[in-house]
Amino acid sequence: MSATLSSRKAAAALRTAARVSAEALLVALMAGVALWIVGRMWSVVWPLVVALFLTTLTWPLTRFLRRHGWPPAVAAGAVTVSFVLLVAGIVALIAVPVASQSGELSRGVVEGIQRLREWAAGPPLNIGEDEISGALDTAMARVQDSVSSMVTAVATGVGTVFSGLVTAFLALFLMFFFLKDGPRFVPWLTRQLPGRLAVDVPVVAERSWYTLGAFVRSQAFVGILDAVLIGLGLWILDVPLVLPLAVLTFVSAFVPIVGALFAGLVAVLIALVSNGVTDALIVLAVIVVVQQLEGNVFQPMIQSRGLGLHAAVVLLAVTLGGSLAGIVGSLLAVPVAALVAVVWNYLREQLGEDSPEPESDEAPAPVPVTS
Repeated sequence: MSATLSSRKAAAALRTAARVSAEALLVALMAGVALWIVGRMWSVVWPLVVALFLTTLTWPLTRFLRRHGWPPAVAAGAVTVSFVLLVAGIVALIAVPVASQSGELSRGVVEGIQRLREWAAGPPLNIGEDEISGALDTAMARVQDSVSSMVTAVATGVGTVFSGLVTAFLALFLMFFFLKDGPRFVPWLTRQLPGRLAVDVPVVAERSWYTLGAFVRSQAFVGILDAVLIGLGLWILDVPLVLPLAVLTFVSAFVPIVGALFAGLVAVLIALVSNGVTDALIVLAVIVVVQQLEGNVFQPMIQSRGLGLHAAVVLLAVTLGGSLAGIVGSLLAVPVAALVAVVWNYLREQLGEDSPEPESDEAPAPVPVTS
């Protein structure tokens, strides 16, 4: 005998579903408005994001100097100037040769793609010319869209080279002030917020800072390891353009999963064109081994207390970020996902049944966000 539906329970379920749907739509609307505002202010937001990344990367050295008696302004200034000199040295020693070999690099990639195209058209695959052309056209369109999105995102509101330099200097000045006044941020934020917000927001800010620092520093270290190991393998095999490929490997490390695939593909194509199939397969094996070491040894050791994101979440975040904002979206997708996870975990802690309620509106003494 079938059970009779209760009209009262059905109506209550519908009301609950309608209320949850309306609340979800309101949250989505507010998120969309926030993203729209960020997009309109991107010429200011982008230097701020770059400055935050640079600050998390250089803060350990600043903290070391401050703990050894250096005044905050002097320590921040010394680290900022050292960073600028380091970047200038990299440009002089690496970027200039890379730029001079960029034409050869691009020609090598084109020739490698052509060889793969000829191989796929023959036995045993026998893929038709139209299918290959369609796939290549689609891939090239995606690459062009991503590059265009990156240029547009970085240079929003920047019409000249001078404006671009102003943006870079703005990021450096922000980095200096973040290094100098960073520990004062949480106490200042606590004083500005009322009631419960004076407790919740500083805690989330502290956790977010730790998570962002873990991402930037770990990706930089892993990128250096990848570049050194893969560059050493290319040098042993006498593959040309070792330095540009090593630099590309390091830069691509900041785009998890997708970046490693792209850099590895370029290295294999260059080896295929210059050294033949055997060396190309050896390069592929070297890249696979290095990536396995990175995924199973390097990152678990370096990020043991870091992001805590599942690999599937990372892949989906990179894919979504790339589809929404090109290369810049892929670069920012993982730290944004990690920060969202920080907020979500804190909300779960506070909304749990066993979470303690604050005894008063007075906030406890906060822990400095950069300590």
